[in-house]
Amino acid sequence: MFEQLKKMEARYLELESLLASYGNISDKQQYNNYARELALLKEPVSLFREQKRLAQEIAGLELVLAEKHDQEFIELARKELEELREKNAALEEKLESSLAGEDKELKRDIIVEVRQGTGGDEAALFAEDLYRMYTLYAAGKGWAAEMLSSSPRELGGFKEVTFSVKGKDAYKRLRFESGVHRVQRVPATEAQGRIHTSTATVAVLVEPEEVDMVIEPKDLRIDTYRSSGPGGQHMQKTDSAVRITHIPSGAVVACQDERSQLKNKNKAMRILRAKLLDAKRQEESKRLSQARKSQIGSGDRSEKIRTYNFPDRRITDHRINFTSHRLEAVLEGGLDELSDALIKAAQEKRNE
Repeated sequence: MFEQLKKMEARYLELESLLASYGNISDKQQYNNYARELALLKEPVSLFREQKRLAQEIAGLELVLAEKHDQEFIELARKELEELREKNAALEEKLESSLAGEDKELKRDIIVEVRQGTGGDEAALFAEDLYRMYTLYAAGKGWAAEMLSSSPRELGGFKEVTFSVKGKDAYKRLRFESGVHRVQRVPATEAQGRIHTSTATVAVLVEPEEVDMVIEPKDLRIDTYRSSGPGGQHMQKTDSAVRITHIPSGAVVACQDERSQLKNKNKAMRILRAKLLDAKRQEESKRLSQARKSQIGSGDRSEKIRTYNFPDRRITDHRINFTSHRLEAVLEGGLDELSDALIKAAQEKRNE
């Protein structure tokens, strides 16, 4: 590990030098690549430098202990040495996690996309319930949730809703929400009182920095149009809605919630970057011969991960066989019980 870190530090110094001489880099794409690589190296290199400093302190203290004979001094020095060794061990663990990319990922902000699945109007209402659940959870954690795009249905609910979540541990807490969520309940419109089953799909995407996912303007087609809505006094009279197509991949993102065309474009670009980065990671994970040890479930977006059963007031996560009878509390944003169980299961898999 330390040989790898030495090479990373050398590369970090090289990149600092290259970026300092920006005038010598005529290719903007190359400059962006260097900046992205430097950003990725920053955390492990900083930790490595701190670890080297601690190692020097430990070596110096050990040398002093070998030469001194004052008992009181020796006791104090041994206590300090023990504390330094504990700090060093903790730092080495952080380094290992950083090299695996886990620490960096867990600190990232996210974009969450909720789509109605099977079940018609009831599925749209369930998508709205999930959106409300996540935003209430975010509010309880002190995170900032921002609506990016939505497609409301006339009879209520959402065909699709996309929002960002920013805050400490947002990705760590919500990363296992991706997949198909199933609800079993009696719809308000069902006269016979029959239990109806419908679904909604959740995708949790890491929100990339611009240096993580550089998109060339020539690869984009941007269309503007008049946004649709409920009409009345809020009906848009200008072409403020924006649709962006990423030509190489065919990915399409549309935003119409803002009255400003520029704001809609900026939001659409944030969603597009997250989708492209996620697609790239999905492709890379498929090439791996063995799934990551920490993975909970298949990781497939089509995997049915959780059932919300209203008649029995029960919620079950099928990946870890976890059941709670606090359905109402969960839908009101009380996701910690589920989140804690999923994080614990992931840690246990990692340690297998």
